[in-house]
Amino acid sequence: MNIDMLVVGGYFILMILISVAFKKMASKSSSDYFRGGGRMLWWMVGATAFMTQFSAWTFTGAAGKAFTDGFAVTFVFLGNIAAYILSYWWFSHRFRQMRVDTPTEAIEQRFGKTNEQFFTWAIIPLSILSGGVWLNGLAIFVGAVFGYDMTTTIWVTGLSVLLISMLSGAWGVVASDFVQTLVVAVISVACAAVALFAVGGPDEIITKFPTDFIMGPDMNYGVLLVGSFLFFIVKQMQSINNIQDSYRFLNAKDSNNARKAALLAMGLMICGTLIWFIPPWAMAIMVPDAAAAHAELGNKASDAVYLVFAEKYMPLGTIGLLVAGLFAATMSSMDSALCRNAGIFVRSFWAPIICRNKPMSETNMLRLSQGVTLINGILVILIAQLFAQLKGLSLFDLTMRVATLLQSPMLVPLFFGMFIRRTPKWAAWGTVCFGMFVSWLVMNVFTAQWGASLFGVTLTARELSELTTTITVAAHLILTGGFFWATSLFYKEESFTAKERQRTADFFVALETPVVADDEQDEFDRLQRSKLGHITLMMGAGLMLMVLVPNPLWGRLLFAACAGAILLVGYLLKLSAGALPQAKPILKPSMASRSAS
Repeated sequence: MNIDMLVVGGYFILMILISVAFKKMASKSSSDYFRGGGRMLWWMVGATAFMTQFSAWTFTGAAGKAFTDGFAVTFVFLGNIAAYILSYWWFSHRFRQMRVDTPTEAIEQRFGKTNEQFFTWAIIPLSILSGGVWLNGLAIFVGAVFGYDMTTTIWVTGLSVLLISMLSGAWGVVASDFVQTLVVAVISVACAAVALFAVGGPDEIITKFPTDFIMGPDMNYGVLLVGSFLFFIVKQMQSINNIQDSYRFLNAKDSNNARKAALLAMGLMICGTLIWFIPPWAMAIMVPDAAAAHAELGNKASDAVYLVFAEKYMPLGTIGLLVAGLFAATMSSMDSALCRNAGIFVRSFWAPIICRNKPMSETNMLRLSQGVTLINGILVILIAQLFAQLKGLSLFDLTMRVATLLQSPMLVPLFFGMFIRRTPKWAAWGTVCFGMFVSWLVMNVFTAQWGASLFGVTLTARELSELTTTITVAAHLILTGGFFWATSLFYKEESFTAKERQRTADFFVALETPVVADDEQDEFDRLQRSKLGHITLMMGAGLMLMVLVPNPLWGRLLFAACAGAILLVGYLLKLSAGALPQAKPILKPSMASRSAS
């Protein structure tokens, strides 16, 4: 067995240890399982907020785009940075102040029960479909490049994610995201440092890039690039700051920690955007034919440029870390989705509808949540395997087309609904239906080709892609967003019962009322720091063993520096856990769930 396989194996063992370590903390109530009882520290919440915007695409598709197009690939990540700035300023703490366990409970409070059911059955199937696509994409890449069996990759990754989510719920998910952030950081910083040294510094990248570093190739109309960049910012602001994706901040122990989590996610995204793409930019100069090294990927051959860099310039064992990073990026999105789906199904469908006349105990609700997580995970694995077996990909194209039709419109009412208050009962689901029509128009009528013919110009494939992005985002911002605002013209107070009016009023009052941690929080703080400190020290010790791999001295020193940084993080976490005063024993489940609202 080679060193890379050992590294990947060690990564999966670490993920399983996390699920075991946090199992007890997720077994007291359904709130603990869905969102850690709302008791998590800002650095854990910030890490998961960062990792849910990160995927294997960053190391594959985005790296390939950086290799060919230069700086333009950063636009989507700059959009994420702007979105987290907005989140820190306005959204993150208000999401925590909704005081709910699942996003659909917030939708019910804001828009009513009909909309709660509508979004429940829109979010869950799309989430399962997306998980299958992520898992299938990972399997295709590692199967083609590393020779791993696709079916084995799908099942090993899927079952690992399932184990973390099912055993330890949100605690395991968020803890694993923190560790996965460290994995990604180690890979990114190490590769960026070596790439900068090899290419001769940042000036060399800018001046010697094969095409214009800022504009990239096949871009004759700079206004298209500017338009795409501006609308990417708008798109990411909605993608991150909407009720559906508020689950990132529902875990925070109080309003202040939610804001600090958004600030951390922003900081990580800034650092990541600056360093992730240095290796592919350098490779465009040093090895311009790098894409030919993995021709088995066909027209996606440039997606393997990170791997080619690791093969040519990094010490032995780095490829194992890179594969671990690919698994980490995929698993972080999947486990969050599984835990969220379980909460949505149990709290917004099973408990209020199936068991409306027979309230469930916390124990039964917790067991049901684990069962739903199991079913969701198996469905994701089976869908990924189905996609892997398709040859013509007609079903894949169809499902992705349906997802595109629905996903963007869903964000509009869940974003604007946070501050446009006087809307009729049908506003949210009506906006989604109208938005689906807008998506269809953009895909079939008002296409990029239509836009080019309108101005009598001929555009390159890249220019058409940028124009498609601009038209799609602009259409939903102006038309779909305008539709939601226009529904306020049809608002009639008398169409709502007194209870419904009070429910909506309470929702907006809660949004402006800070959440303050209770007296029991110190013990939860200590446990988080202690457990993750111990796991991080184990990870650092494992990485330190890589100095024994037969590499040149600089390679051994690189691994030692990476391991030392992780060991320092683990030591500081353990030190801070010991510095906290020993608190009273943690409350019993029923009391804890009430106090951690």
